[in-house]
Amino acid sequence: MRFGMNLFLWTADLTEEMAPVLEALAEIGFDGVEVPIFDTMLDYADWGRRIADLGLDVTAVAARTPETNPVSPDPAVREAAVATMRAELDAAAALGAELLVGPLHSALGQFTGAGPTADEWGWCVDVLGQVAEHAGTVGIPLSIEALNRFECYLLNSQADTARMVAEIASPHCSVLYDTFHANIEEKTASGAIADCGDHLGHVHISENDRSTPGLGNVAWDDTFAALAARGYDGWFTIEAFGQGLPELAAATCIWRPMFESELQLARDGLAFMKAKTAEHYA
Repeated sequence: MRFGMNLFLWTADLTEEMAPVLEALAEIGFDGVEVPIFDTMLDYADWGRRIADLGLDVTAVAARTPETNPVSPDPAVREAAVATMRAELDAAAALGAELLVGPLHSALGQFTGAGPTADEWGWCVDVLGQVAEHAGTVGIPLSIEALNRFECYLLNSQADTARMVAEIASPHCSVLYDTFHANIEEKTASGAIADCGDHLGHVHISENDRSTPGLGNVAWDDTFAALAARGYDGWFTIEAFGQGLPELAAATCIWRPMFESELQLARDGLAFMKAKTAEHYA
């Protein structure tokens, strides 16, 4: 397995201010970073070279907006979703990323007041199926993340996400397991991980309060034991959020300081992941 750090803790886009952070994450001992892709016009090839020079591997993360919602009843919006995700995959390829992950299935925070309809499910399968074809072309697989009920309504459980991936039926599309969302929505971590079946492709390590992994009430031993039992050996990537970026703080509802510093969270989180994998993968 490899250990990564999602850059959402600092930024929604790569800027020069991130250069010392990337250097620090490499020095701390991370194997890679998860890079947000929103502005697809950045020079990702240059950033990819710079990150590789630090000895870090890369995964990429994106999210859908109302303007690029795969389950919109408007065909033009669904077409925009396909075009945007293709552009994000192209950017991820330029970056040298191994995966494009995230809640790619529906717009974050957009609700209809009801659960998903059969039409919405079908639209999502169609949109992500088209995107998965492009993922195969550029060699950057997708990993689809379920979110909790307060952030979306289409995919809240690992079982539904696995069913969605099965219907997409592409070798370039898998399930992302996020411990924060599962802590809200699932009965047990082990049961939720079992529900992923053979589709599990990525793991986000995220505490119940979105801060330092290991200091909250996520069922960590159940989580790591279940992942070890099924032989998962991919990325363990910390996803945490703070107050540094107002747009992310608002989207993730972070209203108070949750940790000493971003780099301290990264250090402690990496130590925690290494300790738990050593314990359960022995």
